[in-house]
Amino acid sequence: MQSITLRTPDDWHLHFRDNELLAETVPATARCFARAIVMPNLVPPVVNAQQATAYRQRIEAARPANSQFTPLMTLYLTNQTTAQDIADAHAAGVTACKLYPAGATTNSDAAVTGIEALYPVFEAMQKAGMPLLIHGEVTDNHIDIFDREKVFIETHLAPIVAAFPELKVVFEHITTSEAVQFVSQASDFVGATITPQHLLLNRNDLLVGGVRPHNYCLPVLKRNTHQQALRDVVASGSRKFFLGTDSAPHARHKKENACGCAGCYSAWSAIELYAEVFEQLGDVTKLEGFASEYGADFYGLPRNSGTITLVRSAWQVPEQITLADGTDMVPFYAGQTLNWKLEASL
Repeated sequence: MQSITLRTPDDWHLHFRDNELLAETVPATARCFARAIVMPNLVPPVVNAQQATAYRQRIEAARPANSQFTPLMTLYLTNQTTAQDIADAHAAGVTACKLYPAGATTNSDAAVTGIEALYPVFEAMQKAGMPLLIHGEVTDNHIDIFDREKVFIETHLAPIVAAFPELKVVFEHITTSEAVQFVSQASDFVGATITPQHLLLNRNDLLVGGVRPHNYCLPVLKRNTHQQALRDVVASGSRKFFLGTDSAPHARHKKENACGCAGCYSAWSAIELYAEVFEQLGDVTKLEGFASEYGADFYGLPRNSGTITLVRSAWQVPEQITLADGTDMVPFYAGQTLNWKLEASL
């Protein structure tokens, strides 16, 4: 097979950041995705309809000329979020709300403590038909970082799903066999996104031969048996699992220091990375459902009408990207060769 034509895909989980970074991140995503669910963990976070609308306008201003790319906005839940906030956001066209346990990832310090306190908000979301997007990790210091997703399922996710059976829940960027099992066995109101890094890598790629900061993300890469569970479920063609890059830009100097900011910037080669995965799995025909259909179906949105074409053409992911202000950023899979390339990018 020398080319793959598929319905134009969507990215159901990514980070654009804000201000000067939008000139890089928005065009990188718009080159191959028609829509994207935009994470709200800015500084300060996007906590109400007015802020979401203003952020949408900044993203739209950064779109390439003639681009029809559509950002789908989200609200950042806090312990101060009210049912009225949900109603206002829904009326303003905000697509979903994001639950970060406080301290779980980048810019999440203002997020939720005491998740059960938000049950009235979840009830309002269920009534409005607004999906709940969950970063599913506990943050207790005594819980091993490799077990935090598993423990979150047991202590928080299962009770939320049981209490709100008609609330659409997206278990974001899943990393474990336990997450695969939970989502697979749950109702059709529960789905999950999977990133390219968690399909392509495992914790050996983070730790063996020295720490590799540009492979550091949260949730952290897990052992290869969990990676295989993710690969198996996307290879199965299950409609409950769909594309979400969790692309998250950080300047090189912020990744390569003691802080080691979490996040992989994959937007620059996202659809090609997923094509690489499905070729490794031996069935590139499964890519279209995962990338272009199952997410739209879950969100109750129309599938895109256009198409994109990937051609077999070996190319190397750049070692770095230089932003307009001169800052360097290292993309995910930097320096490595991919076998598929978006036709328009050749």
